[in-house]
Amino acid sequence: MTRESAHGMNDNSHNLLVILGATASGKTRLGVELAERLGGEIISADSRQVYRGMDIGTGKDLHEYRGVPYHLIDVTSPGEEFNLFEFQRLFLAAFEEISGRDRLPVLVGGSGMYLDCVLRGYRLQQVPENPELRGELAPLSLDQLTDRLRQANPKLHNSTDLTERARLVRAVEIAEFRGEPIEPWPEIAPLTLGIRWERARLRERISKRLKERLAGGMIEEVERLHAQGTSWRQLEFYGLEYRYLSRFLQGEMTANDLYQKLNSAIHDFAKKQENWFKRMESHGTKIHWLDGAGDPLAEALAVLGEKTS
Repeated sequence: MTRESAHGMNDNSHNLLVILGATASGKTRLGVELAERLGGEIISADSRQVYRGMDIGTGKDLHEYRGVPYHLIDVTSPGEEFNLFEFQRLFLAAFEEISGRDRLPVLVGGSGMYLDCVLRGYRLQQVPENPELRGELAPLSLDQLTDRLRQANPKLHNSTDLTERARLVRAVEIAEFRGEPIEPWPEIAPLTLGIRWERARLRERISKRLKERLAGGMIEEVERLHAQGTSWRQLEFYGLEYRYLSRFLQGEMTANDLYQKLNSAIHDFAKKQENWFKRMESHGTKIHWLDGAGDPLAEALAVLGEKTS
């Protein structure tokens, strides 16, 4: 199958399709539908779906893939470090491998830093820990660390993931690292589609999905992860579902508190995702927005120039 016949477009157009949106927006379903039509394979841009056994809480929904090949899901074990550098390394390998078979890579997800590093093409180096620098940073406040990071990287485009001290220290460590020249970014021409919902409708979808996941074994999933060796501290680090469920399982909140606080936290997270996408647009990323409440597949195919038969 030639690239033109697989993609429905010529080689001078995009060579990567990106599907983004807030949590519960329907990204996976649309990505799978488009991959089926266009001869594509999914590359996940989700910072937690990389972990084996973290299935319900991360919303892997693997039953939705219907045989469409996927990449960057279940590639590491809970507790092991997985960062932006590792994502970038695995994304580039998957992109080259899929493209080499004349298939279309379809990047699907909502993790802003992962999406941004692909769409803006900034390539990272593997940076070792620097004990001397960490000692120097230890007495600094969060505000002082943020200031130091901005001095080291004036073009800093993200602050959403820098509200926790450990991540902020690591960001400074990376920004101040001086090593070998970075390899050039490959030629990637993305076409980006975003799914947008009216805020109240998205809130309804988030709440409904949370209830379904709580009833579908999400609590038991976290119990199992902890029993298999993932510490409460590690679960706390993974945020949202894993943070609140670990607190619930330790007796720190009631079942009602769990639902109310987790539901609110996921709503807040969705707002942060939407704000991130707005910043991406302000930095030059072109996003073709689709109406989640309408027929996003038909709209996507219209953007792609495909017939909707």
